[in-house]
Amino acid sequence: NDTNQSLFRLILEKSRMVGRFATLALSMLTASAVASNPFVGVPVQSKRTKKASFTSKVMSNARPLRRLDEEEQEVDLSAYSIKYVKCQFMKSYDDEMAENEEAGTVLTTNRFIIFRLCPSSSCAYNYGEYLIDMETYLEAAVEYEQEQQEEMCKYCEQVCANDDDGGRRKLRRLEDELKVSCDSCVDECANIENMEDNGYMEASNFIECQQIGEDDDGTEYFAGAMCGSNGEKIKIGVFMDEQCSQVASSLSVENYIEAQLSYDILKTIYNQEASISCIKADWEVPEDDDGNQNGDEEEEEEEVEVNEMCMELYNGAAKCESKHGFQNGYANYEGYENQVAQEDLVCSFIKTLSSGAFDQSGEIVLKSNVSSVEGETAATGGQKFALTVFILGTVGFAVFAAQLHSQLTSGGSSGMGNQGGAMA
Repeated sequence: NDTNQSLFRLILEKSRMVGRFATLALSMLTASAVASNPFVGVPVQSKRTKKASFTSKVMSNARPLRRLDEEEQEVDLSAYSIKYVKCQFMKSYDDEMAENEEAGTVLTTNRFIIFRLCPSSSCAYNYGEYLIDMETYLEAAVEYEQEQQEEMCKYCEQVCANDDDGGRRKLRRLEDELKVSCDSCVDECANIENMEDNGYMEASNFIECQQIGEDDDGTEYFAGAMCGSNGEKIKIGVFMDEQCSQVASSLSVENYIEAQLSYDILKTIYNQEASISCIKADWEVPEDDDGNQNGDEEEEEEEVEVNEMCMELYNGAAKCESKHGFQNGYANYEGYENQVAQEDLVCSFIKTLSSGAFDQSGEIVLKSNVSSVEGETAATGGQKFALTVFILGTVGFAVFAAQLHSQLTSGGSSGMGNQGGAMA
């Protein structure tokens, strides 16, 4: 009995030692994996932690900037222009949809726009790259473009009808500064005014998900903005749900609204060959010179004003600036320490969305042409070492357990034999 008890204590002690050794190796492996992969270690989501997802971490809260050594002020974007880069959907698991018995899927569709703030000269360097939800981007951009259309038509109406000296001076400003000619603006404004009479509807009216039809059997159809041409364009599509996440690619919006869609505003927004200046356009019609043609009087230099669209998009976007050499970015302002610490994560996420990891509907692309993605989870030296230790420890534990089992079996048999001899 004493022999068996000693043997059991030995087995228990050795087992505990090997178990602690294997646990330590597994912990090293896990810690190494988490340290090298920013996409691991996100807390488990629940109904009460709706904002705990990875995307909400990337899309961190934004607010007016405060320079470290100055009072609260906004960053100066007057030297930059907005440039559209890509539209991208991304599907992810959603607790609320999983609990909704009427939902046909447990995946929600996250909609993103990637854009840049580029210096006036080019967008090859010293630019910032940003990620923002599609709804915010389109609301700000569409409102801006609609205002530009209205102001242009007002200016065109007042200037292009005049043929005197003052009118010709205003006309030169229209062509030189505002880059608009009377021939183009008169026709364009007439088309805008008569759009519905000509059988067209402005596509930007459908950027928010809205119902456009219903079948006799109760099937509802919705229209909303979606990515097109692998994210190069933004178009209006038909969806089967009120969240506009289940696209009906075979259906056309025009069949339900009984009109053709005009993409004049959206084309301006997603034009990758052009950019929108952050300087607020001055559409105010200048007053006459009152006979002063000498130009001796010095005009006060007008203060440059940044348009609201640029500031709204900048403040609401996740930012990747330092990597691209963006000057005077949010890293120079207080209250953004968390965003500064997470900037590499933001840059990696933007690169992942840009690299083709998801198709335009948001589904993961299992076979893509992407061979390397920033932030990828290739095994590091520490991971390989920990994995090797864990495997060897597991194998050693199995061999040791087998030996102990053999000793226990043989020891138990001999003990029984001795006991039987004594009894005899």
